[in-house]
Amino acid sequence: MEKIDEYTIKVDDLVVTVTILGGKGVMKTYSVAVPTVAPATRALMNYIKHGLISEVSVSTGEMLDPKSIVQLKEKFSKRAVILLKDKLPNITAETSTLLINILMQEMLGLGDVEYLLNDEALEEIVINSSNEPVRVFHKHFGWLETNIKMDSEEKILNYSNIIARRVGRQITTLNPLLDAHLITGDRANAVLFPICTKGHTITIRKFARDPWTLTDFIKNRTVTPKVLALIWLAIQYEMNILVSGGTGSGKTSFLNIVMPFIPPNHRIVSIEDTRELQLPKYLYWCPLTIRQPNPEGKGEVTMLDLLVNSLRMRPDRIILGEMRKKDQASVLFEAMHTGHSVYATVHADSIAETIDRLINPPIEVPRNLLTGVHLNVVMFRDRRRGIRRVFQVGEFLPTMEEGTPTVKPNILYRWKPGTDEVVEHSSSVRIFEELSRHTGLTLPQIEKDMLQKQKILEWMVANNIRHVDAVGELIKNYYIDSESVIAKVGGV
Repeated sequence: MEKIDEYTIKVDDLVVTVTILGGKGVMKTYSVAVPTVAPATRALMNYIKHGLISEVSVSTGEMLDPKSIVQLKEKFSKRAVILLKDKLPNITAETSTLLINILMQEMLGLGDVEYLLNDEALEEIVINSSNEPVRVFHKHFGWLETNIKMDSEEKILNYSNIIARRVGRQITTLNPLLDAHLITGDRANAVLFPICTKGHTITIRKFARDPWTLTDFIKNRTVTPKVLALIWLAIQYEMNILVSGGTGSGKTSFLNIVMPFIPPNHRIVSIEDTRELQLPKYLYWCPLTIRQPNPEGKGEVTMLDLLVNSLRMRPDRIILGEMRKKDQASVLFEAMHTGHSVYATVHADSIAETIDRLINPPIEVPRNLLTGVHLNVVMFRDRRRGIRRVFQVGEFLPTMEEGTPTVKPNILYRWKPGTDEVVEHSSSVRIFEELSRHTGLTLPQIEKDMLQKQKILEWMVANNIRHVDAVGELIKNYYIDSESVIAKVGGV
C-alpha cells in the first residue's frame, strides 16, 4: 500500500508516528506505530503493576474525581521509576519513559486507544467489537480502519466501566447504555452485548482541542466576510439568531465561530447536552451542561431546568445548544420577548423549513412569537464534495396569516452550488430598519460600520489570526477602542 500521509502525535512523554496508507483499488487505512513489548518485559511490567497497586494508596475520591487523574499519574509514575530502577539498574531514561507511559495508559487510561485520543486530526473513534479493528473518522480522509484491535470483549467492558466510574455512573447487563465524558472532555457512548448483537461497543466523539474560528471558515469558503460582517453587526446590537441545518452540516461550529462577536462585558450563559462550545477567554461566559440521572434514577438536570434557571442568572445573552422540544422553545422565545439576546440551533434545511419546524410539533411555538427571531443562518453539507457552506442567510418578516400574526422568510444571501459562491439574493427589509430604530444610526452609517467590520475580518484572514483566543482578543480590542483597531487594519 502507498503512503498517503505521515505525521507524529504525542501521548504524555511518548511520540509515535501515524501513517495513512492507501492506493488504487484499496481502502485507506490508519496505522499508528504502537510500541511493542517482549514477553519478558511484559512479565516485568506486570510485576511493577502489582507493586504499584499494593504500594500506592489511592482513595475512592481520587479514582472518581476526573481532576485528580493527573496527580494520580504523577504519583504512580514516581513509584514506577523506583521499582524499574530496582529491577533494572542500567535501564536508559528513554526505555524507562516508554515503559512507564505504557503502564500509565493501561492502568489509568484506555490502553492503545489513548494514541487515538491524542490525535487532533480525529473526530470519532469507534470500537465495534473485539472481532473488528477500531475505526476512526479522520478530518481529512473520512472513515478509516486502524491497526488497533481489542484483545477481548472483557477489555472493552473494562474500558466502559472505567469511563462510567469517572462520572459516578454504572454500566451493567441491567443498565447496558452509557453516555458520559472522558477527562479530556471527549464524549463517550457505550452499548453492551446483547443490546449490540456483535459485542460490546464504544463510540468516542472527540472534543476539538483547536476549534474552528471565523478565519478558518472564510479561508475554506464556508462563509464570506460580508455575511459575517452582517452577523457581527446583529450580534453587537443584541439581535436574536437561529442557526439551522441538517446533521453534521456545521450548525454548532458556526455558532461557535460567531460568538466572539459578543461584547466582552456582556454576561453569556450557554446550555448544552454536551460541552461543544469553546469561546475566547476574554468573554464573560458561564457554560452549563445537563446531567444524566444516577443508577437510582435521581439527580437528573435537564435542559429545561437549566434554561429556566439561566433566566435567574441575569444573562445578557443565552446560547442553547439545540432546540428540540416545545417546553424548551417556549422558555427560549419568552426570553427573547423579555429582552434577552438568544442564539440557538435547530434541525431544518432552509429558512422556510425552519419556520415550519418552529410552528409545528414537536416544537410548536405560537406564530406570534416568531417575530422575536431577527436572523436565520442555514448551514449545508455537500456530501459528494465533502464541503460545508452557509446555504442561506435571511430574516423573519412579520406578516398576517388568517388573522394571526406570523412571519415569512426574506433570503438576504444564498449559496450557488454551480460557482460555489455565497451571493446576495435580496435587500434587507427588517434588520437595518430595526438597527436604525434601536441605535439611532442612519443607513449610510450602518453600511460604513459593516464595511469596517468586513475589512477587519479580511485583515484577520490575511494575517492568519485564527486561534480562538487571538480572534477573541482582536474583537475585544475593537469594542474597547475601535478607532485604533480600524487604523491598524487600514479600515475605511
